[in-house]
Amino acid sequence: MANREIDIASVANKGRVTAFIGIIAVIAVLMLVFSSWYTIDQGERGVILRTGAMVGTAEPGLHFKLPWIETVVKIPVTQQVTYWTCQNGSNCQANEHQQMQAYSQDQQPADMRVTISWHVPADAVEHVYSEFGSLGNLESRLIARRAPQDVKTVFGKFTAASVIQNRAQFNTDVQAAIEAGIQGPVQIDSVQVENIDFSDAYENSIEQRMLAEVEVQKLRQNAEREKVQAQITVTQAQAAADARRADAQAQADAVKLQAEAEAEAIQLRGDAEAKAIKARGDALRDNPNLIFLTQAEKWNGQLPTTMLPNASVPMLNLDQRQSATTSAEHE
Repeated sequence: MANREIDIASVANKGRVTAFIGIIAVIAVLMLVFSSWYTIDQGERGVILRTGAMVGTAEPGLHFKLPWIETVVKIPVTQQVTYWTCQNGSNCQANEHQQMQAYSQDQQPADMRVTISWHVPADAVEHVYSEFGSLGNLESRLIARRAPQDVKTVFGKFTAASVIQNRAQFNTDVQAAIEAGIQGPVQIDSVQVENIDFSDAYENSIEQRMLAEVEVQKLRQNAEREKVQAQITVTQAQAAADARRADAQAQADAVKLQAEAEAEAIQLRGDAEAKAIKARGDALRDNPNLIFLTQAEKWNGQLPTTMLPNASVPMLNLDQRQSATTSAEHE
């Protein structure tokens, strides 16, 4: 009875061991299956390592490998951005560095917010892994170390005033310097100097200078306005003088025309009177007795009430009239 119980226990133990081995085998097979394939995304490239040695690269898609012998390191080839925007180095996030500090040509300190966009070319992933090991090491050892030096060099060629006035040229020069200075398996896409922060004292001096320039510009505008107003006044005075001159000329012309008209009228009246006098003279010459006739016509028939002795009757020549009558009678 005791031997039978021992056999049953032994069989049970063997069954449990077999089941455990089976489970281990299934797990091993599953691990073998799942570790024998891998995928590479479109924005990545894979570096294939065989027992630690680099043997090739993998393009996007589904791939197979030797389990436990080959490993694949994925390296992104999409655009990466490195920031120099942190004001306090202890609070900087990933890919973020403290703002760049530099001095201008006229020794003005400035803090600059800079961002650099870059990527690793797809055919340079082997170089990245063999020289840097990872994308993070490349960023810290190549870009983050070299870019601030290039920015400082370019910034030192500009004065504080000129870098503000020629911001586009400064950005262009910075990008050219960084592209030339960073030599390695990386492509610089763009460089942006987002902000240049000078010291408070310099910014106050700039503000005062700008206010002075605004005041000067205002004075110039006032002077120009007064100049224009003076020109307008001169033009108006000239126009008024021209108007008065034209009015005087018109009045002179009117007086002249009136004088000429009066002279012509006088001349016409003189000519008419002369003709009338000539006509009367011709009539008197042809009719001597016309004078006596005129006197008789104008006499009112009254004789003077007082007459001197031996005086003749005014306006009547009786002797001549009598002699004429006598002569007529004799005839």
